[in-house]
Amino acid sequence: MYAFWWRILPGPWWLRLLISLVVAAGVVLVCFVWVFPAIADHLAINDGTVDGR
Repeated sequence: MYAFWWRILPGPWWLRLLISLVVAAGVVLVCFVWVFPAIADHLAINDGTVDGR
């Protein structure tokens, strides 16, 4: 899969690396802005077991 990604990108290796980093940063941004908040209510991490007394 990564070889395919590398082959379809245009330009020299440094431009391919730059494009890959920008795409990876975009995916992380989308996850933090839209995906994670949308699924946060369904995760058990929000269920605390310690009483606030």
